[in-house]
Amino acid sequence: MYKTQAEAAEFMRGFMPELEKTPKGREVVLCVPFTALNTMSRSLHGSFVRLGAQNIHWEDAGAYTGEISGSMLTEIGVRYVIVGHSERRQYFCETDETVNRRLKAAQRHGLIPILCVGETKQQRDAGETEALIVSQLEKDLVKVDQQQLVIAYEPIWAIGTGETCETLEANRVIGLIRSQLTSPDVPIQYGGSVKPDNIDEIMAQPEIDGVLVGGASLQPQSFARIVNYQ
Repeated sequence: MYKTQAEAAEFMRGFMPELEKTPKGREVVLCVPFTALNTMSRSLHGSFVRLGAQNIHWEDAGAYTGEISGSMLTEIGVRYVIVGHSERRQYFCETDETVNRRLKAAQRHGLIPILCVGETKQQRDAGETEALIVSQLEKDLVKVDQQQLVIAYEPIWAIGTGETCETLEANRVIGLIRSQLTSPDVPIQYGGSVKPDNIDEIMAQPEIDGVLVGGASLQPQSFARIVNYQ
């Protein structure tokens, strides 16, 4: 929940010139608040940067005050949508059942969902990481097309805390996630205190295909350094 439309436009003025040195073939997706989507859609027109939303409702229309439907997103050029982010699960009572329904709604509208899974500090300390991840995937991916999907592993204890999951451990858990999928081609990201000073090490790991960036994406130069990792 950052950036007004004016602030988003200012961000783009600083960010887009940095992409002139981005290696070809890299995918960049900006998942912005609903109020900034239209502004960003116009700013990104003709560029290789894709637009994403931060949530989607499972129904196409109805009495769901405060929610947004797939057709409302696709109309303004949205291509991706985050589903099941840990903050949605933690603060807004998102469950694996509602995550599954949102995933299917996104795909029904031609959107590529970015499914977030991950454990709390308490669950990790109790040795429950693997069982929890497997359980989340089993419930979340029922009747979901894995050909149109991105998964993000976000250890909740590493989000916004400055505490990053060790890269080898992140790589191990992402390997576990991959072993649970029917499609080996699903891009799997790491998310959790990703910063310019750790991006190169993270992206050197063989199982990690990309990153889901939080706070470090708010400054154009900081995010550009992550996009242009070495």
